[in-house]
Amino acid sequence: MKNIFRFVIPVMMLISLGSCKKFLDVNDNPNSPISETLPLRAKLPAALVSSVNQESIQLNQIGALWGGYWGTTNEGISMFVDLKSYNGPAIRHQRDGIPVWENAFNTLLYYQLLKEEAVEEGYFFYAGISKIMQGWHFLRLVDVYNNIPFDDALQGTQFPTPRYEEGKVVYEKAISLITDGIADVKRAVPGTEPTTDDIIFNGNKTLWAKLANTIKLRALLRQSQAGNDAFISIEIQKIQAEGSGFLGIGENAYVRPGYLSTAGKLNPFWESYYRNVQGVITGNYQDIRPTVFAIQSYQTRNDPRLEKLYVPVNGNYNGVLFGNPNTAPAYSRVNTSAFRGPQENGNQPGALFKSISQPSVLMSSFESLFLQAEATQRGWLNASTAKALYETAIQESFKYMEVAAAAFTPYNLQPSVNYDAATDKIRRIIEQKWLALNSISSIEAWSEFRRTGWPEIPNSLEAPTATSRPLRLMYPETERMTNNANASAQGSDDMLNSPVWWDR
Repeated sequence: MKNIFRFVIPVMMLISLGSCKKFLDVNDNPNSPISETLPLRAKLPAALVSSVNQESIQLNQIGALWGGYWGTTNEGISMFVDLKSYNGPAIRHQRDGIPVWENAFNTLLYYQLLKEEAVEEGYFFYAGISKIMQGWHFLRLVDVYNNIPFDDALQGTQFPTPRYEEGKVVYEKAISLITDGIADVKRAVPGTEPTTDDIIFNGNKTLWAKLANTIKLRALLRQSQAGNDAFISIEIQKIQAEGSGFLGIGENAYVRPGYLSTAGKLNPFWESYYRNVQGVITGNYQDIRPTVFAIQSYQTRNDPRLEKLYVPVNGNYNGVLFGNPNTAPAYSRVNTSAFRGPQENGNQPGALFKSISQPSVLMSSFESLFLQAEATQRGWLNASTAKALYETAIQESFKYMEVAAAAFTPYNLQPSVNYDAATDKIRRIIEQKWLALNSISSIEAWSEFRRTGWPEIPNSLEAPTATSRPLRLMYPETERMTNNANASAQGSDDMLNSPVWWDR
C-alpha cells in the first residue's frame, strides 16, 4: 500500500502554538508539509486540518459534481472532464488522478502516530480523538472504495502489502474504534485534555462524544438497506447506553485553526472556489455553476436559500447541465448564476462564502438533525419526534445559509416541504438534507443518492451510457503498483458496475 506504511507522512500541516492564541500566524502555513517531530498539542490541530481539508475540498468537489449540485459553463467545458465522463482509470491515475486513497491513508497514519504517542504518555483524550477520526476516515474510504485494509493497515513494515477486508467488516470495526475513542475521551485525567489545540471543541468531552455518536449514526443509516438490522440494533443500544446523544442545535463540528488574510492561509474552500488574498475571483468561481436541477429544486419549493446561494442574471436564476458537451449561449458565464459571496451581497455573508477566515465544516448540526430525524422515523430512536427533528434541521440550515429565521414558517407550510403532508417521509428528509448539504458536505449527497436514489439527480450528459453512474472509485494505480495481489483479489474494479457493500 504505497510507502505510506513505511515512512512518516509528508503531507501534514505545521501549526505552531508559540504564544499566539491562533494556530496560524505569519510564519505558519496550514496547508504546507512537515516532517519534523512535534508535540501532541501541535500534531492534533495538524491532523484535524488535514481531515477537514480533504472533506471540504477534494471529497466535496467529487460529491458536488456527482451529487447533482455543480456543472460548468461553456468556457469551463474542459474542467473536471474525468469526473463528468466517469473515467475511472483517469481518476485513479498515479500522476494526474485524484488521490483520495493516498490522502486518506496519509492522514490515518498521522492519527496512528498521534494515538500511539498519546497512549504512551497517558494523554487519553488525544488518543480518543485519534480513534474517532480514524473511524471517520475508514468509513469514508469504504464509502468510496468498498473493501480496504484495516487490521494490517498503518503497521509500518510489519505488513508492507496489507490484506484487504470486506467493506462490511471494516464498517463494523471502524464503528467499534469510534466507541473505544469515546471511552478514551471520557476517561482522560483532568489536566491532560487538549484546550485551544483542539480546534473543533476546545477539549469539550461531551461534544466529542456527541460527534462520535453522530458519525456512528451516519454509518448505521448508510446500511439501512443492507440487511444488517441485528448489528444496527445493537449499536443503537450502545449509543443510547453511552448517553451523550448527538450533535444538536448550534453544535457544529467546525474546524477553526485561525485562517488569515495571507496567501496560502485563507480558508481553503474560500481560496479554491471564491477569491484569492488579493480579492481576485478564482478559475473555479468563474466557471462552476449550479445545475439546472439544483436551481429548480429550490425554486419549486420557493426556497429562500436560493437567493443566498447564487447571483441572479437579469432577475432569473440560471443553471447549467452537468456534463453538457455543447456550447449553447444559455450556458455561458454571463448567462448563468455564480455563487453569491460578500462581494455580491453588499459585503454581507453569503450562504457558502462568508469571510476569508470562516471555519471549515467537518460535520454540521443540520446534518446531524436530519440523521436523527431519519433514524427516529425508522423507529430506531425515540428521544423526540421525527417531525420536530426535521423542522429543526431546516432551521439550522437556514441559519447557516444566512436566511432569516422568520422565513421558516411560511416555507414549512408548503405541501412540498411540510412533514405531515409527505406521503414518503424518509424521502422528504433525504430531499431536504440534499438541499441543506449543497457544496458543504456534497460527498454525503452522492452517498445518499446511491443509498436511496433520492433526489432523482439527472445523469451526466457525458456518461458512457444513459444509465451508467459511478458507484465507487477504482483502486489507485499507486496501490496496484505496490499491493496488486491484494487489490486484485477484491474482484471487479469497475466503478460503474461494482457497488460498495451497503449499496445493494
